[in-house]
Amino acid sequence: MHFMVEPKIMLLRPSLPAVLMLCLGLLAAPCRGAAVPNFNLLDLRGKNHELRRAESKAIVLFFTGNGCPIARKSIDRLKSLNDRFGKDVAFWIVNTYNNDSLEDCRKEYGDFSMRPLMYLRDPKQSLALVLGVERTAEVVAIRTDTWRVFYQGAIDDQFSEGAQRPAPEQNFIEMALAEFTSGKEVTIARTQAHGCLISFSVDDSIEAKTCYESKVAPLLRAHCAECHRSGGIGPWVMDSYEHVKDYSRMMEEVLLTGQMPPWHADPAYGHWANDRALTSEQSQLLLRWIMAGTPRGEGADPLTEPRAEIPDWPLGQPGFTIQLPEPEQIPANGVLDYRHISVDLPITNEVWLSGLDVKPGNRLVVHHVIVRAKWPDGPDDGSGYGVNLAGWAPGMVNAKFEPGTGKRLPQGAKIDLEMHYTTVGSPQTDQTQVAFYVLPSRPERELTTRSAIQTDLNIAPGTDESRDSAIYGFTRPATVYSLMPHMHLRGKWMRFELLLPNGHRETLLNVPRYDFNWQTVYRLAEPRRVPKGAWLMVTGGFDNSLANPSNPAPSKRVQFGLQSWDEMFIGFFDAADDPPAAPGNVVSGKASSPTGRLAD
Repeated sequence: MHFMVEPKIMLLRPSLPAVLMLCLGLLAAPCRGAAVPNFNLLDLRGKNHELRRAESKAIVLFFTGNGCPIARKSIDRLKSLNDRFGKDVAFWIVNTYNNDSLEDCRKEYGDFSMRPLMYLRDPKQSLALVLGVERTAEVVAIRTDTWRVFYQGAIDDQFSEGAQRPAPEQNFIEMALAEFTSGKEVTIARTQAHGCLISFSVDDSIEAKTCYESKVAPLLRAHCAECHRSGGIGPWVMDSYEHVKDYSRMMEEVLLTGQMPPWHADPAYGHWANDRALTSEQSQLLLRWIMAGTPRGEGADPLTEPRAEIPDWPLGQPGFTIQLPEPEQIPANGVLDYRHISVDLPITNEVWLSGLDVKPGNRLVVHHVIVRAKWPDGPDDGSGYGVNLAGWAPGMVNAKFEPGTGKRLPQGAKIDLEMHYTTVGSPQTDQTQVAFYVLPSRPERELTTRSAIQTDLNIAPGTDESRDSAIYGFTRPATVYSLMPHMHLRGKWMRFELLLPNGHRETLLNVPRYDFNWQTVYRLAEPRRVPKGAWLMVTGGFDNSLANPSNPAPSKRVQFGLQSWDEMFIGFFDAADDPPAAPGNVVSGKASSPTGRLAD
């Protein structure tokens, strides 16, 4: 924040070490003029909260960890501040202990009567690190017109480590909020916080000047550069220190907002075989290096080392391939209907597949591809074009099916390629290919792609939380292997829950911040056995408000439709029914998909 007069700095029990600590804190924290970077955090219900979408005039963050006595004793003070300033100021409690589980936090919230305060979790400690928070019970007050800190430090001077006064003598945050809400200059902008020291996964002893070659570059090469490379889907190439330095501020922002790496599953639920998220140690390493000014150090640059060429088929050599019979012609402009193109298979016998992969011929114009198989008297996924075998959309990575499972291609089947093209201002062509991986024999289980789908959508204009739901009933015991939410540009969140015959309810996947740009399949690290009579319930919400930056038309009432400006609500999942008692007799798992809407 820019002050007309120099703000006062208040120290409690001043000493030379304390002064030095404070000076270092002032240099690290963003309150000396830089805007606080945007961030996303989840509450105790798994709902996402984004700083930049806060509607209050100010946000007060109170950092805590379960068990800290000063933090616990400060709750009543926070609640009284909320009573006084809640009209203009939102108070967010932020748990920044990376080993406090969701259950631990829920218990702490209830045991210490924190309602109605918002309780968020920062399990990777990224926010505390970037804001220079070193102790619990520290508050950071951010104004939402400039996103700058106007006060950081202690709530008041009542508590300190091992001691406390009967009552506070100086109410720092209360005074700062009173001045701020009155339009006055904040007199005391920084004080020394008192609480439990926060232990970070990566502490400040890291040698930032020498860690690029040994730690940072290898991490980026392993987790980021496969997409951020020539021919990859990343928008810039991560092939040198210089390029990374140019984008370092952007890297800090996307780490805090959770945009990168592109993984949107709530970590409180489920374990995933294809998890792309960074650990807290990895995130903190990158953030500390960026905060230190991205020092280069000495030695070779690992990012400049040549990478292996991207293979034509990452899953290996396929059994056979098909492609669009003729190059598809895509005009320069206009809205294009979906194209359904029938393709003959180069085989005449029945085969079982261990996987499929899709290679778009022209990524500029291919919006998505769905591969279906159709044969006489065969099942249908509701599209009229057969059963879903595989798909592709930007961000989707296909993988081999689980061992012991496969998808069936019977004799006489034909392939339908559903092609959705978008125009880019110049005429284009595309000849997409599909690879088929063949099993040597019939597997134990037939894998099918199923869905819980809601087509009766009626999303009112301007609403930021329009809820819908869909259900799928299991008529036979089965195993679920993967889950995939699908919505369009107004999609906000989606949750998959298993409703068991004994009355138990289990969250399999929560995606609190759905991103249409990443059509992610979440593959369970341990496939989930499901009994007969269970239901898969999928719930979710749409944001049809002006605040949604992806919303193509906030004033429009939206219903189910194929184009991106329409909406969809589909919970896809791959599952296989248990084989019947007779060995080798695999029955096709035809899906029944009853649908229903929950009350908003």
